[in-house]
Amino acid sequence: MRLLLVEDDTALADALRNALERRGIASDHAANASDAGQMLTVARYAAVVLDIGLPDRSGIEVLRALRGRDDPIPVVLLTARGELGDRIEGLNAGADDYLVKPFAVEELVARLKAVRRRQGAFQGSVLRFANVRFDTDSRDVLADDRPVALSAREMELLALLMRRGGQVVAKRLVEDQLYGLTGKLGSNAVEVYVHRLRRKIEDAGATVRIETIRGVGYMLRATS
Repeated sequence: MRLLLVEDDTALADALRNALERRGIASDHAANASDAGQMLTVARYAAVVLDIGLPDRSGIEVLRALRGRDDPIPVVLLTARGELGDRIEGLNAGADDYLVKPFAVEELVARLKAVRRRQGAFQGSVLRFANVRFDTDSRDVLADDRPVALSAREMELLALLMRRGGQVVAKRLVEDQLYGLTGKLGSNAVEVYVHRLRRKIEDAGATVRIETIRGVGYMLRATS
């Protein structure tokens, strides 16, 4: 999962991004509404964590712009104001959930998973393709009953391919999901992760293979 964090407090944003990354959730950061709007038009995110109190305009306006173009992306609002009126305004504008600062990272993660399930963005928390099983909650990957040890980015790549099993996944989409707009991307970084993931699942006896579609992207295909 890669999300967009829209928060003008840089220290808080850095702390949140680090805490989320330790839980297997990658994120990009926008410090204001203008940057958030641009990033949401050029990248695909699993969810948005959106602070209401932004320096250039309200996060509610960002939310209304999203819903105004019928974008169903899950949005969790953050605010330092806990009054009932603020919560109602955010929910009426199309927010999926609401958190009042300060909050525990575990609660944010739980709420993100919940809103994505409600909107059907998860195919359940367990992905299956051929004999590979990936529990995205526990982060356990199995080929039959054999565990497969993967890094966080290898897991993210596997989830992306499994959700589109048998379909070509564009290389650009893989880059966005693994690195986003603010990550540093080496010239052959995606190829390196694909090679590592391919080797690890093959060594574990997975009945799938990752095919490279030259000039286009990658496909996960069952071998039996």
